[in-house]
Amino acid sequence: MTMARFLLFRKSPSSSLIRSLTRDFIFCSVVLAIDRNSWIHAQCNLGSLRAYHDLGKFDLTDLTRPHTWYPNARRKKRNVFLHVGPTNSGKTYNALKRLESSSSGLYCGPLRLLAWEVAQRLNRANVPCNLITGQEREEIDGAKHSSITVEMADVTSDYQCVVIDEIQMVGCRTRGFSFTRALLGISSDELHVCGDPAAVPLIQRILEVTGDVVKVQYYERLSPLIPLKFPLGSFSNVKTGDCIVTFSRRELYKLKKRIENGGKHLCSVVYGSLPPETRTKQATMFNDESSEFDVLVASDAIGMGLNLNISRIIFSTLKKFDGVYTRELTVPEIKQIAGRAGRYGSKFPVGEVTCIGAEDLPLLHSSLKSSSPVLERAGLLPTFDLLSLYARLHPTKKFHPLLEEFLEKAKLSPDYFISDCEEILKVAAVVDELPLGLYDKYLFCISPVDMNDDVAAQGLIQFAENYAKKGIVRLKEIFTPGTLQVPRSQTALKELESIHKVLDLYVWLSFRMEDSFPDRELASSQKSICSLLIEEFLERLGWWKQGKSHQHNSRHLQHNYHRKELCFPETSVDSE
Repeated sequence: MTMARFLLFRKSPSSSLIRSLTRDFIFCSVVLAIDRNSWIHAQCNLGSLRAYHDLGKFDLTDLTRPHTWYPNARRKKRNVFLHVGPTNSGKTYNALKRLESSSSGLYCGPLRLLAWEVAQRLNRANVPCNLITGQEREEIDGAKHSSITVEMADVTSDYQCVVIDEIQMVGCRTRGFSFTRALLGISSDELHVCGDPAAVPLIQRILEVTGDVVKVQYYERLSPLIPLKFPLGSFSNVKTGDCIVTFSRRELYKLKKRIENGGKHLCSVVYGSLPPETRTKQATMFNDESSEFDVLVASDAIGMGLNLNISRIIFSTLKKFDGVYTRELTVPEIKQIAGRAGRYGSKFPVGEVTCIGAEDLPLLHSSLKSSSPVLERAGLLPTFDLLSLYARLHPTKKFHPLLEEFLEKAKLSPDYFISDCEEILKVAAVVDELPLGLYDKYLFCISPVDMNDDVAAQGLIQFAENYAKKGIVRLKEIFTPGTLQVPRSQTALKELESIHKVLDLYVWLSFRMEDSFPDRELASSQKSICSLLIEEFLERLGWWKQGKSHQHNSRHLQHNYHRKELCFPETSVDSE
């Protein structure tokens, strides 16, 4: 079967030079007028600086006082409640109950799936709640609450109650800056911060200078988690409710095939490059007691963002490739994944955890007994406003050398680090070749494109080139008549996942440059078709392995779907 091809009008740079970007756009005012340096940071609206000519005497690279970047939050004496404990301890539940009872508020989560889940929960509780993520806007009439991905946090509005989930991600090398921004910048009477106890000392230090009142509440796990003393051994020992965890796409499908060839079970699958809608559907099938998909094979994508009724977590390995090298899982990673076994109030209230091989059991057991290492520093990233001011001092520099120089000169306090900008710099090197303004280059650089994926990376470049040439990017101009069908191989599946990423990127850009990317509705509908076709493949894969009639549980989604071939050359499709 010939699948869709996205084709670039000119050759793109190698994907080995450019890696994954998963950042939502941030645009915020910065820094309260406290001293001369802080004053210049606070005036990051360029219009207000027209009369101020002597920028050179101020050190724009001094980032030692990030709490002063958010004057709105500093006007309040916020009550900050830290809810900390292990997975399945009720910490987020209690914070959300307070959010439900508030007159206005936000939920800030790390994933679109979590934001969606909380929005559904509040609306079911008759608390009108908007859903706002980088790629979605679902507004409810009269809503004074919103559930958002953390990058979308509004630091200019006031709220009664805000919940920030998974706060330990302030230490994430790529996304930590978004959590730092939310923690320091959101103006709320009450700020409920949920996560790992390892983040407590750092957060207390960071908030010492804000004048906030900080209280810590520790939680214990609500149901037992039992580390087994014996490995899985034979795959004939797999049982209903098991979740086998692995860390590559290729290995995931090998495990699925091996389990299903035993004839006892069908497997749902969850991994990072599946569309969020597909991950939700796979989780729903696994949780449904009437479904024959009673075993889950998953990556560490199950660590957060999905409610799963798992009886036993089984690690296939305790090593993963992290994009640079293969390493052992950290203590927090092992505890986060293992903690998904056993769910209070579910069919499996008692969780168990083991490994396929006995050689991994010592590391598993020692990790579960250990405390997570205390977080030392939180991520920071210069705002576009700061970079704009810096560019005024260096008008001949392109964006890549400008950002590189700024980061090299940046001064930080001991509690912070500059978030990993390697991916932004690599994309900047590409868009610097196009006749785009600084803001447009910045926007493309922080867009959520997977630059490890040739098709997705080339999609970004084609969007940027078309925008630079014409100022408008019509989706119909890069689609020609053809067909999309249910994939019949893993290669075709991966290609369809890549097409979904390109459409997702278009939607993201359309929310930030609406006039220039006007076909959001078309892109969204095509995204939905991709998700349905992927779901159909995953369901059929299980029935084919069992030799059963697919009509038992099939939607028969043979979409004849007309599109233009998006000029991308054929790419080799390797596993993650």
